[in-house]
Amino acid sequence: MTGTVYLVGSGPGDPELLTVKARRLLEAADVVLHDRLPGPELLAEIPERKRVDVGKRVGGERTPQAAINGALVAHAREGKTVVRLKGGDPMVFGRGGEEAAHLAEHGVPFEVVPGVTSAVAAPGVAGIPVTHRGTASCVSVVTGHEDPEKPESDVDWAALAETGGTIVVLMGVRRLPEYTAALCEAGLDGDTPVAVVERATWPAQQVATGTLATVADEAERVGVSPPAVTVVGDVAAQREQVLAFLEGEP
Repeated sequence: MTGTVYLVGSGPGDPELLTVKARRLLEAADVVLHDRLPGPELLAEIPERKRVDVGKRVGGERTPQAAINGALVAHAREGKTVVRLKGGDPMVFGRGGEEAAHLAEHGVPFEVVPGVTSAVAAPGVAGIPVTHRGTASCVSVVTGHEDPEKPESDVDWAALAETGGTIVVLMGVRRLPEYTAALCEAGLDGDTPVAVVERATWPAQQVATGTLATVADEAERVGVSPPAVTVVGDVAAQREQVLAFLEGEP
């Protein structure tokens, strides 16, 4: 009998932000194929005998997507309960759609288990709302790391600059100087507040703040590295007010 594959979102990394269903499935799973984005504390809770690292690291080791797809089908056909554990939500820049399509094509039962996406969680824990009455009534979520084999980018930075509201960029640390410059060239004010949140909810969380004109240099000074989420828009300035409140300042 073919087993079931669960495409599970782990949330931003804090084990306490894992959904009840996700935790139940992790406990029941025969094998867990995981990315490198689930937090280290969460991965440590999963018995080593169950874990298979199929993550990708920019400029380093990476498991080809075709190999991941094949492994999901192979484990399921052995009758195993399989959890494919991803950071954030499996359907937000997590290739969950590709894996779901592959499983459907091969007749393997699967279920999607949503997780808390870092597009909202990372700004939130840094004191930044992605929407704010009178400041931002819309949010655009884009990737800063596209397929390098594409002939050109699918992200229209000029259109995003014109749309207004909040722009959230996932996986965009290495291209931060490029897209902040592109947004400025498209007419977005260079003084627009920006924050880059690294490893949100992890013990090593850190935040770099600045403007479109300065944040790339500030992120380099602070030493921000992947994974990180970039927030562009007036809402990023809310962080200072939140921190002042938490520190007891008027």
